[in-house]
Amino acid sequence: MVDFDTAVKDSKERIEMAQLWGGRFTKQTDREVCEFNASILFDRRLYRQDIEGSMAHVRMLAKQEILTPEERDRILKGLEGILRDVGDGTLEITPEYEDIHSFVEANLIERIGDVGKKLHTGRSRNDQVALDMRMYVREKVRDTDRLLWELLEVLQRIMEENVDTFMPGFTHLQKAQPVTLAHHVGAYFEMFRRDRSRMRDICRRMNECPLGAGALAGTTYPLDREYTAQLLGFDGPTRNSMDSVSDRDYVIEYLAALSTIMMHLSRFSEEIIIWNSNEYGFVELDDAFSTGSSIMPQKKNPDIAELVRGKTGRVYGALMGMLTTMKGLPLAYNKDMQEDKEGVFDAIDTVLSCLHLFAGMLDTVKFNRAAMEASARNGFTNATDVADYLVNRGVPFRDAHGISGRLVLKCIAQSKALDDLTLEEFREESDRFDGDIYEAISMKACVGKRLTKGAPGQEAMRAVIGENRRYLEEDPAGQI
Repeated sequence: MVDFDTAVKDSKERIEMAQLWGGRFTKQTDREVCEFNASILFDRRLYRQDIEGSMAHVRMLAKQEILTPEERDRILKGLEGILRDVGDGTLEITPEYEDIHSFVEANLIERIGDVGKKLHTGRSRNDQVALDMRMYVREKVRDTDRLLWELLEVLQRIMEENVDTFMPGFTHLQKAQPVTLAHHVGAYFEMFRRDRSRMRDICRRMNECPLGAGALAGTTYPLDREYTAQLLGFDGPTRNSMDSVSDRDYVIEYLAALSTIMMHLSRFSEEIIIWNSNEYGFVELDDAFSTGSSIMPQKKNPDIAELVRGKTGRVYGALMGMLTTMKGLPLAYNKDMQEDKEGVFDAIDTVLSCLHLFAGMLDTVKFNRAAMEASARNGFTNATDVADYLVNRGVPFRDAHGISGRLVLKCIAQSKALDDLTLEEFREESDRFDGDIYEAISMKACVGKRLTKGAPGQEAMRAVIGENRRYLEEDPAGQI
């Protein structure tokens, strides 16, 4: 493969930039200006979308009798050859071209002659690049949806297997009330499920075809934009030619959704990192998703979780960069909009790899159920249930709250859990306590009594898990 940095440097001496324009100009563009202006080093990844869009455009031109059937067939054969040759590496995308559009058109003309010059009839690079980017983002939205679905399958399995795995629930990073691992993981299931719904919303709003909008004011050729949109899998053509070439809302919306996904992944990663610490010991990460230390042989570091947490910032940066690029642009197209690619491509690559690796890491995690339950018991997560016990025996809640708090202080002083206290110690604070207090504040009872929809009780959780399973089966990946 070509070393692009070297090729760009060499091109200063040996290559004259291939351009799709020049009739208006009487002197060559400065070499450094050409290189600064060029986008080929990053928009080369759009080659497939560019060629597929061109093939649809050619079919439409022939349908409208703007091209002859013979011209259509020659151009299509040439484009198919370029698509095949780039795909198998026979044809390399090299830096002497300004952008992917000039690369495709120049190679087409070289292969089939002057008839290739008719490819650009009835379109502009403005609507062409708008189409390419829209097709690319639509594809990546679907890839994101697929990876989210796969992550949800991992979460669903963990939930199904851990309805009775007790652990502390936290507020302010302090142990609060007992929950189950299924309930805790279920919170992330809801987050990533909402992320999937955002993919569907984005795809629905962006699925309009800008090709045929021209530079900004349409064209005098009798194009059939509905037919082009149909060939390319769009719901229909865009409705305003100026908006068509200047709209990047869908990119911003996708970046916002990607940022939300990364925020969810980062929150979960933070918990995995904490749970993996010696102090917690809730999880053991698989060796395949961990690294060691170059100096400390005992270390097993949660690098995947830490990198996911760290990479969140670069995705946020891409969103802010795109918002800033677009905020002051007058209609219609401006060259600033070439900046819609590098940050977006990086953000997409980052999120897709994070989703894939995070799901793999989570799927291989081993949960220390005993450590989780012991942490819940020793963290006084059943203190509220002590108060509820008293309330059920006629003690006003505020008084019951105070009694439970004093019992916690007693336990702290003695390094005990609440259910380690003797009945006499309970009764020192209230004569309403009886022998059934121990059953009432066991982890199983504390969780099992919480049966409202969305609560961690086993019956409520099994209902949610059943709903999740139906959702995954009825809305599989690949449906948007």
